[in-house]
Amino acid sequence: MDDEMRRKILALLDQHRIMTIATLRPDGWPQATTVGYVNDGLTLYFLCGLDSQKAGNLARDDRVSLTIDHDTADLMAITGLSMAGRAQAVNDRAEAEKVLRMLPLKYPDAPPLPMKMPSPDEVRLFRITPTVISVLDYSKGFGHTDLVTC
Repeated sequence: MDDEMRRKILALLDQHRIMTIATLRPDGWPQATTVGYVNDGLTLYFLCGLDSQKAGNLARDDRVSLTIDHDTADLMAITGLSMAGRAQAVNDRAEAEKVLRMLPLKYPDAPPLPMKMPSPDEVRLFRITPTVISVLDYSKGFGHTDLVTC
């Protein structure tokens, strides 16, 4: 991946706060869910409940697909990311605490949470390492994507 493409991907990651992530249910059907995320470079992190369907799905199969984008009234202004990757549970407490400190920084204008931020023991945190990234940019033509292998 060249520097220009990397900068474009990082800019899109920084412009957004939520993603739709698809995991695989036990019966093989995909489950798509909207979650908040933070990133450290191209590595994405999200959290979910300890006993959530996502956590159970990822314990069986760590493959994920995800999208990051926004709504626009102009069809030819669609931009976003589509990724495939692997999601690993964050078991290192220092890494988990770092991620939990990063999350509120994505929402600088948000009112205070009505509860305290969960501890690493109260949630399941996942690290997503992308293997392939599609960079959508319709300003370059309808349906245009640049495919990047990580």
